[in-house]
Amino acid sequence: MELLHQQRRRQTSVLWPEDVDRRLNILVRAAAAAGERTSRAELLAALVAAVDIEPEQIAALLHDYRRLPADALTGDKDRDDLPAVRTPGPRRATPA
Repeated sequence: MELLHQQRRRQTSVLWPEDVDRRLNILVRAAAAAGERTSRAELLAALVAAVDIEPEQIAALLHDYRRLPADALTGDKDRDDLPAVRTPGPRRATPA
């Protein structure tokens, strides 16, 4: 049986506020704290797959998001209680 997370991949581009991007990183770290090894892409896919296709609920979700004040996620900045996770991609050389 083929699993959804094993299907062929499609690359997308997401453009969103920096605080939302920071929140995604924190969610990946929270998954790591629970013993899960994941990526930003897999976590986004899981969130999208988990949402029921209910037009009114999706509209309400969008309305709630659009009404959030600019500082709504500022409490996320100092989450020292979560483990650091290594991000994919090339590493910067550290000065000797």
